[in-house]
Amino acid sequence: MTQTDTEVTRLLRQWRDGDEASLDALLPHVYDELRRLAAHELRGQHGHDTLQPTALVNDVFVRLLGAARVDISNRKHLFATAAKLMRQILIDRARAQSREKRGGGHWQRADLVEAIGLPIEENTSLPALDEALRALEALDPRMAQIVELRYFGGLEVSEVAHLLEVDERTVYRDWAMARAWLRERLD
Repeated sequence: MTQTDTEVTRLLRQWRDGDEASLDALLPHVYDELRRLAAHELRGQHGHDTLQPTALVNDVFVRLLGAARVDISNRKHLFATAAKLMRQILIDRARAQSREKRGGGHWQRADLVEAIGLPIEENTSLPALDEALRALEALDPRMAQIVELRYFGGLEVSEVAHLLEVDERTVYRDWAMARAWLRERLD
């Protein structure tokens, strides 16, 4: 664990225990990386042209601050939670955009799908992907978390391995299995 990881963990625990000032100290340690992940997530997205990375990160923190109790124990948990919240925010936006009263249309992730090799058809809706990920999470939570971190967080295999504290080979193996499982589920 690096010194930054240790500091982030300490600040998260203080924030969890009610020290609101620790959030101000925490943000400089994680904000740039979260913003980079949000920018990666939004790059080339159709239908989300008005959503900026800063706004997506801010939405994540709004949801965290709105929670009755924040129980994030370390840096790994923070980024896993942020990836999950980004996923939910984008899914909520996609659902809202596809409603008839909002003008319809389907949000598609073709550029990112091609870039990381997910077995997802261009016309796959985020709600269908969300349902598939929920089912995968019930079978293997780590595999689902790896998909979230790679797909919604835009992390490289080495970054996922570091966050989850597993070997890169484990991430590659789980990633391959998750892709095969998703291919079958979404077909």
